[in-house]
Amino acid sequence: MDIDPLVLARIQFATNISFHILFPAISIGLGWLLLFFRVRFTQTGDKAWEYAYYFWVKIFALTFAMGVVSGITMSFQFGTNWPGFMEKAGNVAGPLLGYEVLSAFFLEASFLGIMLFGKDRVSNRMHLISTFLVAFGTTLSAFWILSLNSWMQTPTGYYLEDGVVMVESWWEVIFNPSFPYRFFHMVIASVLTSAFLVAGVSAWRALKNVDGPATWKIMRTGVMVAAVLAPLQIFIGDLHGLNTLEHQPAKVAAMEAIWETEEGAPFTVVAIPDEESRSNKFALEIPYAASLVLTHELKGEVKGLNEFVGEHPPVAIVFWSFRVMLAIGGLMVLVAWWAAWALRNGRQASKPVLAALSAMTFSGWIAVLAGWYVTEIGRQPWIVDGVLKVQDVVADHSAATVSGTLFGYILLYLFLLASYIGALRNLSAKPAASLILNPAGTASANTNDNTAKGGES
Repeated sequence: MDIDPLVLARIQFATNISFHILFPAISIGLGWLLLFFRVRFTQTGDKAWEYAYYFWVKIFALTFAMGVVSGITMSFQFGTNWPGFMEKAGNVAGPLLGYEVLSAFFLEASFLGIMLFGKDRVSNRMHLISTFLVAFGTTLSAFWILSLNSWMQTPTGYYLEDGVVMVESWWEVIFNPSFPYRFFHMVIASVLTSAFLVAGVSAWRALKNVDGPATWKIMRTGVMVAAVLAPLQIFIGDLHGLNTLEHQPAKVAAMEAIWETEEGAPFTVVAIPDEESRSNKFALEIPYAASLVLTHELKGEVKGLNEFVGEHPPVAIVFWSFRVMLAIGGLMVLVAWWAAWALRNGRQASKPVLAALSAMTFSGWIAVLAGWYVTEIGRQPWIVDGVLKVQDVVADHSAATVSGTLFGYILLYLFLLASYIGALRNLSAKPAASLILNPAGTASANTNDNTAKGGES
């Protein structure tokens, strides 16, 4: 069976970005959590917070390295598989990618070394400054990347000259209509991903009886952050949806599998969208709910996919990705609130709560991937919405060439992902450092304990 090289090139880039986004989704949020751990150690002198800091710095460094490697590979694909994109839109994409490297990557890489190797070599104040700069650098990196991605979704501040995008206003390019919603939605998603990661790993350690005082402090931190941010993410997601309805109605129509423009559109809970018959099979619907959510009016008008015949995204994958994201978001709220209640007033959670937190360790990854599929596949057939189509910028490679490299990428990424999770599990399985609480309630470490010096939590 012959497969279109364009489809293979899209799958290859999707494979790369799916692997890459897993690591910034952790590092952006984990950087700020590390800063919190360091601040708490500074405020209280409690060694447990310092041990938590050094334990999670190791994981942050591993995550950062994986993100850098996969990000470089992804950048290469702009030239190997999508040369037309850089030829046509390079005047926007090139500088924004360059800003991300110069102002963010170097900031993170430079001060991460102090976080990793500065123990007993630099002052606590320098540790605080370095941790802040690394956390700020991860967020600044997200700023530039999301600015470019948002511009590709809602392009402004440009004009075309012989088919090439030229910048008219950098302010309008960077702060395009969807950027604020997309930026805050992604940053909060990253913090939530990190919160469930640290809470889930801590819960797993408690279940395996390798926990210590720092384990429960980390768990409470992750749970409380998640309990606050999960509902906030729903609110920001609603604002983001309203913005998407205004600027990308075809994407919203695919998310909801709405075929005909109608007032009082129902929300389809589950269905099998059929593009051939342009209808939904086995649909379970809630009357008026889609219009109410999308327009905040019971009989608000929602455009259907039939308004965009030939220029709307694949429906089924966008429809189901959106529902996976919603389902994980709902679970995050329930589990975070349940765990927050169980951990109130310094209590220790029961085994069912710990098991639920442990099961949710990588839930943020699932939600982020589902959200990115909605965002990226939902923009099809455009690479820059309304300006450049994907088919017009793909390289002229044979199907055999693209499929060969795609197969290599898949094998490599599966190996790296398994190695990353294995390394995280091995670190987490080590027994906690010996901590003896003094009468004042702070912790002192047995200096002869080599595991304590290693910073286990």
